[in-house]
Amino acid sequence: MITNQKRQPRGIFSLISLLTLLVSISGCDQANTNQKTSVENSPQVQEASQPSAKTKVVTTFLPMYLLTKAVAGDAADVEILVPPGTEVHEYQATPDNVKAIATAKILVKNGLGLEEFLDSTVKNAQNAQLVEIDASKGIKPLNEISLVETTTKAEKDHDHTIGNPHVWLDPVLAKQQVMNILYGLIAADPENKTSYTTNAAAYIQELDKLNSEFQQALQKKTNCTFVTFHDAYPYLAQRYNLKQVAVVQIPEDQLSPTEIQTVVNTVKKYKVKALFSEPGVDNKLLKTLAQDLKLNLRTLDSLEKGEKDPQYYFKAMRLNLQTLETACQ
Repeated sequence: MITNQKRQPRGIFSLISLLTLLVSISGCDQANTNQKTSVENSPQVQEASQPSAKTKVVTTFLPMYLLTKAVAGDAADVEILVPPGTEVHEYQATPDNVKAIATAKILVKNGLGLEEFLDSTVKNAQNAQLVEIDASKGIKPLNEISLVETTTKAEKDHDHTIGNPHVWLDPVLAKQQVMNILYGLIAADPENKTSYTTNAAAYIQELDKLNSEFQQALQKKTNCTFVTFHDAYPYLAQRYNLKQVAVVQIPEDQLSPTEIQTVVNTVKKYKVKALFSEPGVDNKLLKTLAQDLKLNLRTLDSLEKGEKDPQYYFKAMRLNLQTLETACQ
């Protein structure tokens, strides 16, 4: 049985600590304001002052873009390497990716072995000044949380040799990723420390609220068992004491009757309440299986495709919560 681990990961600033830091920063700035006013208002200085170019930040794929953009706000230019909806596990870098990294100051990655394309791409970019931020630094990865059932023709699932990388789907771990991104941005671009800290504090407050919503809604759903077709949800399941009992790997092409029976037997074996696919996946086989098993095929969003707006994280995750609530009746 999956246990509910609610301990806060080490290395996370509490919201109070962030706000205290912010107040301290603001106080120092205010103390120096009167000394600088006469100089800053002089026509000569105003004419000479030129707006400095924003720090260029590149992120690997959509979840990292959302979290980084939330912290950076308008203080930095944030780009994304892997187009939303593209399979990041098997992504092949393009010349534009190499160019983007070559001209960037900061690179933000999820880590945990997810972005396999990145090492060679960074090497080819030859950017000796590049600062890399590992958003999953300090997070202990899960290796296995549920069985993986395969059909005979199923392709081998993505190898997670370091551990399952989908940590952003746990709001508490997403909070730690935000803090890692904050630390990295401040270290690389200290001039915008106040802005980054303010933005991070606001986003963390929203993540805390989201976590509370999940806890309240799912606290009585701990007997909910489900099967997925993408091993993206073990952290979400562990956080809220759900039971992702199996990940069924199936090919996109037609299955034989024997292989179909293998999938059916797997679902029956675990007496699951729900089957979860992902948004935009129109797999007739899954729909047929769900009908045969008299289960509704629902969708959980791994956030690897969607809107390039930091608030999309909360929109998608609340839809996931609604799905879980409905499926786990």
